[in-house]
Amino acid sequence: MAVAGGAASVALCALLPVSLPLRAGLAALATVGWAAAAFAARESVAHPLRGLASVVEALRTGDYGLRGQGGPPGEPLGDLAREVNGLAATLHGDRLRALEATALLEQLIATLDVAVLAVDGRGVVRLANPAAARLLGAPSAPVGLPAARLGVGELVLAESGTRVVDTVAGRAGRWQVTHGTFRESGLAQHLLVVADLSRALREEERAAWRRITRVMGHEVKNSLAPIRSLAGTLETMLRGALPPGQLQEDVLEGLRVIGDRSAALDRFVLQYRRLTHLPPLRPTLVAVAPLLRRVAALAQSGSTTAAAVRVPETLTASFDADLVEQALLNLVKNAVEAAGEGGAVEVEAEARGGRLTVRVRDDGPGLGNPDNLFVPFFTTKPGGSGIGLALSRQIVEAHGGRLALTDRPDRPGAVATLELPLGSASPA
Repeated sequence: MAVAGGAASVALCALLPVSLPLRAGLAALATVGWAAAAFAARESVAHPLRGLASVVEALRTGDYGLRGQGGPPGEPLGDLAREVNGLAATLHGDRLRALEATALLEQLIATLDVAVLAVDGRGVVRLANPAAARLLGAPSAPVGLPAARLGVGELVLAESGTRVVDTVAGRAGRWQVTHGTFRESGLAQHLLVVADLSRALREEERAAWRRITRVMGHEVKNSLAPIRSLAGTLETMLRGALPPGQLQEDVLEGLRVIGDRSAALDRFVLQYRRLTHLPPLRPTLVAVAPLLRRVAALAQSGSTTAAAVRVPETLTASFDADLVEQALLNLVKNAVEAAGEGGAVEVEAEARGGRLTVRVRDDGPGLGNPDNLFVPFFTTKPGGSGIGLALSRQIVEAHGGRLALTDRPDRPGAVATLELPLGSASPA
């Protein structure tokens, strides 16, 4: 239309009844005016379109803040601009909701006490929460490492579904492994969820112990008191009533055995109650170095076994100092006894990955019967109660940590590894 109008203006100037120079000047002026009008008309359309193109390009690159301008309502360019701006606002809202949902999911996965691993089709870990890092013994999330190197490659190759296994990444126990697959960008991905069943099973076991303890406390202890009292009374009466000789010695010895066994059963019940009734935790900020030196001094008292302590002086953690000291004392005393006279024990501690790790090494013969280490009342030591390790593990797990005993890989001896969350607290 602009071209036709411009041509008509030039033709009209040529037909005017004026001199030729004047007609030429008017034609030139009409041509310039036509060109200016055509350029303005073109820009009135091109400028809004360029703006809308910039908005679309920004949307493609993930920038949802740019908006376009068009004509007034009712005109095609104005309607197009409003639709593009509406699309940008919708995509912006969807993007924000997706980011919030992703952040919530990441926070949820990070707080889970079960290990979550996402592995791509090439067997490389793409996502791992802190529980997975602790399971694999990594100081941080092992993203970018091959699953096979981390010891979970066979779990990725297994069939999808849920199963219970005895070993994960070289750690023995009872583990529930759930393996699923999903697709991302058309490629197959693997999701592993690994839950430690040992702690839940032990909690059920402790609940059963508590029920048994109530029965034992009511039935056994109530019967032991009169038995011990009667045995003592009869011993006093018969000592003067029976003539001296073998009969008197046999009777008195029998009464002493009754009294001794009654006292032993009473101590047994008390130990059982101690094992199944852990007091409430009272965590405070504790300096680890003085605590370990105090534990080492108590454990090696009266022995020629040397217990060397290596720990940073500035290392602190939040836990119940009394309970953890008791657990550490059990571990170090066991190490001192295993090392024997003239042996050596090493106690070291470090903070890594938000957790306090204490290792107690000895140069003794190693673990004789590892399957029964944490079985209550099982002991190979003369006069031992068999509750030290079970109580220590209960204390550690009550803090959200773990306790493991293994043979030393480099030489004869054993190593006890205690892990606790560093936590945060104020000095008591």
